[in-house]
Amino acid sequence: MKVFRIAIVPAALIALGTGTVAYGLHQPGVVGDHRAMSSPSAANTVITMSATGDIMMSNAPGNLPPENGAGFFDSVASSLKADLVMGNLEQPLTGDTGASKCGSPPTPNCFAFRSPPSYARHLHDAGFDLVNTANNHTLDYGPVGARNTRAALKSAGVLATGKLDEITVTQVKGVRIAVVGFAPYAGLNNLNDLRHSREIVLSAKRQADLVVLQVHMGAEGMDRQHVRPGHEIFLGEDRGDPIAFSHAMIDAGADLIIGHSPHVLRGMQFYRGRLIAYSMGNFAGGGKALSSRGLLKYGGILRVSLEKDGTYVSGSFLSTQMNSIGLPIRDSANERGRQLVEQLSADDFGATRPRFGADGSIRPQI
Repeated sequence: MKVFRIAIVPAALIALGTGTVAYGLHQPGVVGDHRAMSSPSAANTVITMSATGDIMMSNAPGNLPPENGAGFFDSVASSLKADLVMGNLEQPLTGDTGASKCGSPPTPNCFAFRSPPSYARHLHDAGFDLVNTANNHTLDYGPVGARNTRAALKSAGVLATGKLDEITVTQVKGVRIAVVGFAPYAGLNNLNDLRHSREIVLSAKRQADLVVLQVHMGAEGMDRQHVRPGHEIFLGEDRGDPIAFSHAMIDAGADLIIGHSPHVLRGMQFYRGRLIAYSMGNFAGGGKALSSRGLLKYGGILRVSLEKDGTYVSGSFLSTQMNSIGLPIRDSANERGRQLVEQLSADDFGATRPRFGADGSIRPQI
């Protein structure tokens, strides 16, 4: 029998040493309430979630943000607020483990990133409840760096998802929410293995009311804004077929899909009433860890409200951009990110694209 790890590490239990627990595929999961909220009846409860794109807070050891990152997210913290706040952590939080993937001296054109473990507190202070670690930088400093990252997040009270077969379940207002991270790599939940991916989503649906996927999918670069059918190849890597994967996972029970990897914004689509954001772009690149050149500077905060059964209630997109030192700021004057997503959605998804309001609202066409 396939066994999936059901992570039940709510902040309220972290101090008690609660860790990841293994449950069988058909066994019920035990779910913790990370916000200590409860509701007599969650039948009509609406849950609002917010999600960002890629987050790198520094490029340690030499390129750290001002004040060692204190107040890193202050300019966007109020816009992040939701029942569940999620981001894609695109680097380990670790000291130098001596196991950089780039070796020593570094291999030319190889990029290994890290931030100090203490920076996990900046995520907590900004309101992040959960981060995804399923991406191409999670092992930049080897397995030890990955373990250090989890320890730092746990200490700061931030949940994580992204390990192989890991289903991270939390509870908000009496509603159980499962979040699962995918990437196109062996050793993680490989989005190119559709059979295994379906099994994970089916298991998550048995454990929770809502299932949210954080997915590292698609090729990278300013010329990769558009989503087309078929597999995308980047530097020899098969980065998956974003459309086929997303549709298959919604068929299996996913309620919301948040894409990462291209480092640029991509369009959005409704499929069977569920929203797919194919790429949220770059959100933060402190210490100039991420380029803010051209289209690479733009990102956003996606807010989505769902009923307990996954029914879409409302959504909105708040544009952000990275400033000259990579900190995230709101782009409320121009809303350039929203303009890009709206145009790309129209170009790539036609009748299944969302309707965007002047206020940033997101609605299905019908």
